[in-house]
Amino acid sequence: MSIKISILFIFTIVFGPYVYSQDLSFEEYNPKSTLVVPGDVVKRAKFPFIDVHGHQYRMSTQDLSPVIAAMDTLNMSIMVNLSGRSGADLQKSVQNIKDHYPNRFVVFANVNFEGVGRAGWAETAVNQLTEDVKNGARGLKVYKSLGLRNVDINGKRIPVDDPRLDPIWAKCGELGIPVLIHSADPKSFWDEFNGDNERWLELKTHPRRKRNDSDPAPWQQIMDEQYRMFKKHPNTSFINAHMGWLANDLGKLGKLLDEMPNMHVGTGAIIAELGRQPRFAKAFFIKYQDRILFGKDSWKPEEFPTYFRVLESDDEYFPYHKKYHAFWAMYGLDLPDEVLKKVYYKNALRIVPGLDKSLFPN
Repeated sequence: MSIKISILFIFTIVFGPYVYSQDLSFEEYNPKSTLVVPGDVVKRAKFPFIDVHGHQYRMSTQDLSPVIAAMDTLNMSIMVNLSGRSGADLQKSVQNIKDHYPNRFVVFANVNFEGVGRAGWAETAVNQLTEDVKNGARGLKVYKSLGLRNVDINGKRIPVDDPRLDPIWAKCGELGIPVLIHSADPKSFWDEFNGDNERWLELKTHPRRKRNDSDPAPWQQIMDEQYRMFKKHPNTSFINAHMGWLANDLGKLGKLLDEMPNMHVGTGAIIAELGRQPRFAKAFFIKYQDRILFGKDSWKPEEFPTYFRVLESDDEYFPYHKKYHAFWAMYGLDLPDEVLKKVYYKNALRIVPGLDKSLFPN
C-alpha cells in the first residue's frame, strides 16, 4: 500500500503540472498563432469616415472633447449618436453639440412605443417626432425592443410591421430622414444551445441572449415583419443595422437588397462575418457599394482597427478582438478606394440630411 502511495506521489510531482495544464476550458483556450505573414494593424482609416451607428448615452451633459480626441486618432469625422432620445433630452444634446463641436456629431431621435393601442397614440408620436426633427434630429433610431419586448396596452407583442406604427414610418419619408432599425438578433440565438451552435461561447458567457420560437417569436417571423414594413413604405429610407443579421448569408442579403431599393445596411458588430469570407464579401461590397454604410455600434476606439483592417487591407489570418463573437481569424477584403469612400462617407452623406460635406474629399 505504501509503495502505491509513493508511486502516486512521485507521478504527481513529476507529471502533475503537465496533466493540470491540459485541464483547459474552451473559453480559456485561445492560442497565439505561429503563422508569420505580411501585414500590420491598421490604426487609422484610409479616408475620413462617418460612424452611422454610434452611441453616446450622456451627450446632453458630457464633455465631448475626449471623444473628439479619439475620433481624430481614428480619422472619424462625424459620429451619428443614435441614442438621442426625444423632447428636452434631445434638445440638450443638440445644444451641447452646437456649443462645442457643431459639425462633428449628429443625433437621431427615438420613439417610445409605450401606449401603442391607446386612442391618439400615433398622432402624438408623429407630432413628437416632427418636433424632434425641427429641433435638430437627423434621423430615427429604432431599437430591437420593437419586435422583442415592446407590448401594446393589451400586453401583446408589437410586431415590427404593426399597422398602428405606419404613420411614423410614413412621416420619416415625408421629413426626408432615414430610419436606422435593429430587429431581432443573430439567428444562432434561436438555435439549439449545443456544440453545433457557432455562438455557443457567446450564449454560455451571456445566457440572457438565448431565445426560442416562443421567446418572443421565431427569428424568421420577426425579420419577415421588418421586410414587409420596408416594402410598405418605399418612400422611406431604411438602414438595416448589423446587415440585417445576414452578413453570414450574403447571397440572401443581396436578394433582399434587390427586392427593396429603399433598404440600406450598416456594418455594426458583424465585421467578423465579413472577415472570414474575403473574396465573396469583396464581390458583395463592390456590387452593392451604394447600399452599405460604415457603423461600429459600441464606442470602443480600440476595436475600430479590426474594421479598418478587414475593409482596407489584403492581410491574412489576423485576430478578431472578441473571442466570444468569433473564434476564427480575419482576412482583409482589400476594397477599391472608390468603394471604401462610399462605405466610409459618401453613402451616409447622401442618406442622412445636414451632414457637413466639407469634412470629406470628393
